[in-house]
Amino acid sequence: MTNTTAPWSQLEAAAAAALSKAYAPYSNFRVGAAALTGDGRLVSGCNIENAAYGVTLCAECSMLGELFATGGGTLDYFVCFGQLKDGELELITPCGRCRQLLFEHRGPDLRIKTASGIVGMDQLLPDAFGPHNIID
Repeated sequence: MTNTTAPWSQLEAAAAAALSKAYAPYSNFRVGAAALTGDGRLVSGCNIENAAYGVTLCAECSMLGELFATGGGTLDYFVCFGQLKDGELELITPCGRCRQLLFEHRGPDLRIKTASGIVGMDQLLPDAFGPHNIID
């Protein structure tokens, strides 16, 4: 990993800032995600709901859009917050779809901060399906 110190406070601030921009008029559950890339860039995203629920974007999806809009690369550190009804923020783990997206764009040692502690991608998504499973 490029980064020698885990930048959790920086990532938590970025995830909280992204969460504040979320568009969640249907669920009222605002989510913000942030990651540090292998080359040291900070990327973030928020959830963007839609009346047609199936086309709602998770915060991780918009964060990955920023990853590629700013040059691509891989993710080394990741954090995600959800906003409780009382306005407090809580660490949340990505949904299954977003775990798959993180798996595909992770650095070799992606560290994910969860309410249970810091975990690696293999702990969050064991036996994941990925590019190595695609047969040419």
